[in-house]
Amino acid sequence: MNKKNLLIVTSTFPRWKNDTDPPFVFELTKRLTESFNITVLAPNYPGALPYETMDDVSVHRFRYFLKRLEILAGAVGILPTLKRKNSFLLLVPFFILAELIALLKLIRKTKPDIIHAHWILPQGLVAALARKMTGVPFILTTHGGDIYGLRGKFASALKGYALRNASTVTVVSKDIQNTIKHKFGNDIHTDVISMGVDSSRFHPDKANPQIRKRFDIKGPFLLYVGRLSEKKGVSYLLEAIPLVLRHMPDSKLLIIGTGELDAQLKKQADFLGLNNHVVFTGAVPNYELPAYFASADIFIGPSVVASGGDTEGFGLVFVEAAMSGCIVVGTRVGGISDIILDGETGLLVPEKNPEAIAETLLKILPDHRQIKYIKQNARERMVKHFDWQAIAKLYAKVLSANARK
Repeated sequence: MNKKNLLIVTSTFPRWKNDTDPPFVFELTKRLTESFNITVLAPNYPGALPYETMDDVSVHRFRYFLKRLEILAGAVGILPTLKRKNSFLLLVPFFILAELIALLKLIRKTKPDIIHAHWILPQGLVAALARKMTGVPFILTTHGGDIYGLRGKFASALKGYALRNASTVTVVSKDIQNTIKHKFGNDIHTDVISMGVDSSRFHPDKANPQIRKRFDIKGPFLLYVGRLSEKKGVSYLLEAIPLVLRHMPDSKLLIIGTGELDAQLKKQADFLGLNNHVVFTGAVPNYELPAYFASADIFIGPSVVASGGDTEGFGLVFVEAAMSGCIVVGTRVGGISDIILDGETGLLVPEKNPEAIAETLLKILPDHRQIKYIKQNARERMVKHFDWQAIAKLYAKVLSANARK
């Protein structure tokens, strides 16, 4: 069978081996190689190779400015980078133009039958422009931040242009699907297909007792993994810890990740007197994360709706934790409820509510019967609905259906 040619354009992709950036686009891409010949276009980053092959995938990274300033995508993502340093807005036009030129060159070189653009802006916009120039169809996947964030008439007009020019739009949660219908109309066809998780990697058997020893964890092991940004709501989790310690003084929280609020959150933990109970590990390579999830008692993702409207589009980390046999606690925002069925596959609390977080932790930790039920139920549901094997088949079907005949 002759494989069709697929060109993927994304701003979220590993910059090098064992990168700490979210690997979900790469994980999907390498599983699609069974059905497609794949080329990936991603932005350059200091230290990354301009071209390489990763698991039978040809990766091209485009230049868009001075090398040392090519940090718009990578590490913390485009939107958080722009919020942290407004002057980086000046790089955006260069980024979009360079990405469009690089995409047109790869279209001529690889002759794709279909393009898969991840994120509406800028990749969806660039793919839409390229379609007007070359006729190559594309599907567009939105992950949440590109829908919830970037408000305003101009940004909305660009998003609408990209969405309406896509052959189809895939969204990672029902909440994003409803938001698109509300903001852009029912005429845009959307399919809900999440990103996936490798259930053989994220497994209860990956637990490592050395983690508890390394961090001197003698009581309940609480865990957070993710970016340290406003929409993740980590400050509310920190406020909950003193309330937990009143009843469970041996509890310890590990916070894995980095972000623009790194220094601020460390100051907050110090102000709350949590230095012996909260550990900021910094970034951890993705291949090490399964052991942390499987070793922890509870994963807490206290996500909120940020001041600019951005929130959790889906929350793949909840799937990773639940698959690993870790009880998950999340908030009722964005697409988290697609994953957590309250009392069935995890526990849901209101956003921005430290008291509710603490109360939930204190209630579930001693309840061994409920813990056993949730762990078993969650693992089964996560494997059935979110394992990469099933997710990749859905994407392959959509891509094939929209490819040039």
